[in-house]
Amino acid sequence: MSKTAQRKLPRLREKYEREVVPMLMDKFGIKNRMAVPRLRKIGINMGLRKEKESKEFLTEVVGHLAALSGQKPVITKARQSIAGFKVRQGDKVGLKVTLRRDRMWEFLDRMIALALPRVRDFRGLSRKAFDGRGNYTLGIGEQTVFPEVVGDSVNHTQGMDISIVTSAGDDARAEALLQALGMPFHRT
Repeated sequence: MSKTAQRKLPRLREKYEREVVPMLMDKFGIKNRMAVPRLRKIGINMGLRKEKESKEFLTEVVGHLAALSGQKPVITKARQSIAGFKVRQGDKVGLKVTLRRDRMWEFLDRMIALALPRVRDFRGLSRKAFDGRGNYTLGIGEQTVFPEVVGDSVNHTQGMDISIVTSAGDDARAEALLQALGMPFHRT
């Protein structure tokens, strides 16, 4: 890419820059544009179930997470043995991906516009899932709600946890940020 060619911003980031920042500055009385709450990163975690011994299961789930996130996931291993869960130290217990910059904005846009409306019996996201510091976590029951995961390639459905980390110091500012970005919260 030449120096004169401008990089195209993701659609949701463009909305953030043009609409959300001025709205939040006005709403919270923020003078400095850099003090406005923003997204820092999005973490996606998938726990592996009993099929973790199956190599084809692991390859399938890694492929699905890579397709919907746009980058290769890291396989997490158990740090200690837990007999009650039949887990030994070093067993593969999950997958994780951390998204930043453009991939983070594109993933959030796809999740809001395409994946969440495809969730069965979806009535909105809970407002109680904030952690008190401005971060939001939600769970999705299966990976097939994302359009990148082709339904025919799914032999095992797998849920995931998605954590959205913001620079907002409290839940009210984070909720205002996410709502302005289009997160479909449940009406109370």
